[in-house]
Amino acid sequence: MAVPSTKATLKSYCLRALGSGVIDINVSDDQVDDRLDEALQYFAEYHYDGVERMYLKHKITSDDISRATTDASEVATDTADNSVTATWLEGKGFIPVPEAVISVVSVFPFTDSTTANMFDLRYQLRLNDLYDFSSTSIMEYEMTLKHLDFLEHVLVGEVPIRFSQHQQRLYLDMDWNNDIKVDEFIIIECYRKLDPTTYTDVFNDMYLKRYATALIKRQWGANLSKFNGVSMLGGVTMNGETIYSQAQEELEKLEEQIQLAFELPVNYMIG
Repeated sequence: MAVPSTKATLKSYCLRALGSGVIDINVSDDQVDDRLDEALQYFAEYHYDGVERMYLKHKITSDDISRATTDASEVATDTADNSVTATWLEGKGFIPVPEAVISVVSVFPFTDSTTANMFDLRYQLRLNDLYDFSSTSIMEYEMTLKHLDFLEHVLVGEVPIRFSQHQQRLYLDMDWNNDIKVDEFIIIECYRKLDPTTYTDVFNDMYLKRYATALIKRQWGANLSKFNGVSMLGGVTMNGETIYSQAQEELEKLEEQIQLAFELPVNYMIG
């Protein structure tokens, strides 16, 4: 059996699964390519094997800060009275992200929580209370660190972020003049789509093969349904509605399966 390792071999696999080579599959090449692209997109968005959780960093440049500190303006006109206008300003505090990134989970804090400063509370805690592991309980040390992190969260807070996959922009709602400097790094935790041309084993994923085959089968049924009731030579009639209904039922089962077995759990917060 030929193992699919490219889009072309996946295409051949799906057509053979529908009976190509024995019967004619009435689907154009463009339609098959569209259904394969649809299957790959669905696989990347909902299957945990279609993405990778990773960390990306970006070095801040002077152009980033200059853009983020310059507002874009837009004039709005009243619909009832054209003489009434208002000018709105929109901040441009964003960083472009790679196209393959589909979700940004968090941004690493900008505050410095290291113990390089001898007057830092964490440094003093280690120096006076934890100079060896027998002087105090490690549990008390852990609870103290959690308490310090909580105080920092309440008093300093975190930078609000906004991200849209279609914009490919990560907005950081902060004071770009004071909160960050040139040559500092922004580190994000995100999910990125796997490139199947690089990781070719994606084309051989069992779920992807079944889903792509079902999509092509539905397209086949939709094409044939246009000829329902038309008698062909020898009295043969097209039964596209049956093929379409079977494919639709298969797709519903596969989409239910991915929600129950293969979809990443929703992120939640414990307070």
